[in-house]
Amino acid sequence: MTDPARKPFRRRLVFGSAAAAILAAVVLLGLDIREPAEAQRGPQPPAAVPVQIATVGAADVPMLLDGLGTVQAYNTVTVRARVDGELQQVLFTEGQVVHAGDVLARIDPRPYQAALDQAVARKAQDEAQLANAQRDLQRYMQLASGDAVSRQQRDTQHSLVEQFQAAIAGDQAQIDNARTQLGYATITSPIDGVTGIRLLDQGNIVHATDTGGLVVITQVQPIAVIFSLPAARLPEIRRAMAAGSLAVTALDGQSGAVLAEGELALVDNRIDQATGSVRLKAVFPNADNALWPGQYVDARLQVRIEQGVRTVPSSAIQRGPDGSFVYVVRPDQTVAMQSVRVRRYANRMAVVDDGLELGAQVVAAGQYRLAPGARIEVQEPSVASAAPVAGQDQGR
Repeated sequence: MTDPARKPFRRRLVFGSAAAAILAAVVLLGLDIREPAEAQRGPQPPAAVPVQIATVGAADVPMLLDGLGTVQAYNTVTVRARVDGELQQVLFTEGQVVHAGDVLARIDPRPYQAALDQAVARKAQDEAQLANAQRDLQRYMQLASGDAVSRQQRDTQHSLVEQFQAAIAGDQAQIDNARTQLGYATITSPIDGVTGIRLLDQGNIVHATDTGGLVVITQVQPIAVIFSLPAARLPEIRRAMAAGSLAVTALDGQSGAVLAEGELALVDNRIDQATGSVRLKAVFPNADNALWPGQYVDARLQVRIEQGVRTVPSSAIQRGPDGSFVYVVRPDQTVAMQSVRVRRYANRMAVVDDGLELGAQVVAAGQYRLAPGARIEVQEPSVASAAPVAGQDQGR
């Protein structure tokens, strides 16, 4: 006997099985319809790679050499007392801009004024004695003509006149020396420059033998930069110097900002055997005081400018197991690998000796997804293909 409670359950089971069978049939039918369409389309080509391109151009590229430099004052003077005495006045302030001849301090001048007055009085005394001796000599000369006096007396008087003349010459030397010593009591600046920290205060007793000095003055307009370059670069630097003056740029070591423009003044007369480098000195007008003694800067020497060389952005140069290469853009918007020989880098540009023709297009950005034969899609903006003469990268 069939249980009436089980009939609804059986009906639901039968209905669910029928629904599942219908769904499976629909899925199979959809697959049968879709498969022919996909088979007709075939495999899809890979998507184009977005890149930026540049054109091989001709540019004037500077040959630049970079070295670490230290700013030095063009002249440095430690102002010292040249006579002994009390420092009565200090007439400058620390950090003041002074000029040659400006009065910096005064030492008590009274002892030196007294010595000068004494020398002047001694000369006046000797001049009076000379005048008297000359009158006596004139009398003896007249008497000697009549044999009233002996020749010996006349000669003795003549010698006395010469003695007084020599004494007066010595007195004048004493006066000059005393006047010089008195002048040393007023201390003046020997150069144009900037005063440093005061080393002695007013009221101190100073001596000519003191080594500390009163103040240090540094000349900062113009100013110098001492920097080093490899000794292997010395021949080309000397050839360039023989052709004319060489420009040197002082750059901030942190930001790379240009601080000053100057000229190469000299190459040191010896090579440092320990480092294999040679020191060079550049001079800068420094009108805005952008350079200061003791400051570290990067010194960039422009040796020459190469005219009309082939250049591409340095980002276009790739390196592989066989050397440097670039991706050249072909007319069908695909790329091919091309080996190149790079002479050097400058201005974020690469100077190419061979491997590329002027006007050729190369990939400058986006190479990491490229392979030979890959299709590309050019993105804007394109990368500049030439650089100005003034640059920021070191020539190699």
